[in-house]
Amino acid sequence: MTKNTTIITSGGLLTRNTIYSLFGQGLPVLVALFAIPLLIKNLGVERFGILTMAWMITGYFGLFDLGIGRALTKLVAEKIPRNNPQEITPLVWTALFITLIAGILGTILMVAISPYLVQDALKIPPDLQTETIHSFYLLAFSIPIVISSACLLGVLAAYQRFDLVNLVRIPVGALTFLSPLLVLPFSKSIFDMVAVLVVVRFIEWLANLLLCFKVIPLLRQAFAIQQSLLKHLMSFGGWMTVSNIVGPLMVYLDRFLIGSMLSVSAVAYYTTPYEMVSRLMIFPGALVGVLFPAFSTSFEHDRVNTTLVFSRGLKYIFLTLFPVILIVVTFAYEGLEIWLGSEFAQNSTRVLQWLAAGALINSQAYMPFALLHAAGRPDLTAKLHIIEAPFYILAILWLINNYGIEGAAIAWVLRVLVDSIVLFGMSLRILSISPSTIERFVVCGVAAIMALLIAITLPVDLILKASFTLLGLITFAFIGWFKLLAPEERLFVRYKYKKMKAAKI
Repeated sequence: MTKNTTIITSGGLLTRNTIYSLFGQGLPVLVALFAIPLLIKNLGVERFGILTMAWMITGYFGLFDLGIGRALTKLVAEKIPRNNPQEITPLVWTALFITLIAGILGTILMVAISPYLVQDALKIPPDLQTETIHSFYLLAFSIPIVISSACLLGVLAAYQRFDLVNLVRIPVGALTFLSPLLVLPFSKSIFDMVAVLVVVRFIEWLANLLLCFKVIPLLRQAFAIQQSLLKHLMSFGGWMTVSNIVGPLMVYLDRFLIGSMLSVSAVAYYTTPYEMVSRLMIFPGALVGVLFPAFSTSFEHDRVNTTLVFSRGLKYIFLTLFPVILIVVTFAYEGLEIWLGSEFAQNSTRVLQWLAAGALINSQAYMPFALLHAAGRPDLTAKLHIIEAPFYILAILWLINNYGIEGAAIAWVLRVLVDSIVLFGMSLRILSISPSTIERFVVCGVAAIMALLIAITLPVDLILKASFTLLGLITFAFIGWFKLLAPEERLFVRYKYKKMKAAKI
């Protein structure tokens, strides 16, 4: 490997950037825990349900970037070792041009379908329909900003400048939840809240653009769009586009179907635990966000190191998340009752339990998904999404119709289970992972799922729940230490522990 490649994939840099990303995604979660109960109390369940749809729409169209954001990260990361910004500058401007066009098309689409969504597809109360339509129109005009932001973040990620990424991400993430609260003293209008959210998104876009100018000074001076690069970006991003459309569509489909088949209140009872569970993904999200450009840089040059980082990433995600998810599943009712009250606890407990269990499965799929894209095979994930989409739609329709919002949660768990199994199978075809390592992961995964299923069925008895959780955590600690961690990793932990102990003395 070249010197630049070694630096950009070094363990110290990856660890530091993962910590940056954890703060960037974790601090807004704390703000959300504070803000959501206040928003529900002041807006009511129905208005809050509409606000969650606004968050959802913004999130979905942020992924509707034709795959250019992630393609740009890969292509720029591959060019960084050459230390030739003249190659990178036209690549960035061409990518921004493509996403601008995609954003304009997204705006037209959103404006066209908003009346249908509000008046027919979703069960929006009549007195809130006009306000909701106007809010959706406003969101539509923010789509070019949201989509092109993915390119700017892709450039910073390729350079491993996650310190700069999170310098913007933290305040923007916090304001996503705080800005509606800041509007409340003056108005309870969803339109006014969405307007502030759009302003926040524009400030985020401008800040990221200025940071890209800082990282690549030539970018400010040499504006260039090259026709030859259009095909290059689109050919790589083509299959990624399918994943970026079909994948998020399946992620957000449940809320739209709940809104159309049940009620806006049901959307709130489902979306709130979903948002809570999605925040548990901050560690795998942060880790994979850092590893994707590293995989893109090292995959062709050092396959052994890629395999090692891949295996350790899976292991660390599991060791970090399982204890938290076990506690969330076991004490879901009590946690919701303290946080949002008994009404939410009664309606959302099962949803939270199923989604949290599914989150553990889904967290393991982050690594193979990123690896396949970094290896230049986004077609595999896209084909998987195309094949599973019709089956998922049929399953979720039947389960919502028969089991309500709990059925939607079960459908999501089944989908991510299939996703994870297939993605791992694909990854094993391009990486040489030892059979013993695979066996350990499978045994631990099955044991973890069984423990969570038992936790879901436990009666409401705090002593029984506490005993089960304590036994589960002790067993997990034993297996994690002796079966998952390698001897050198246990030695490293002991060394760090002794060093911390000595520092206290």
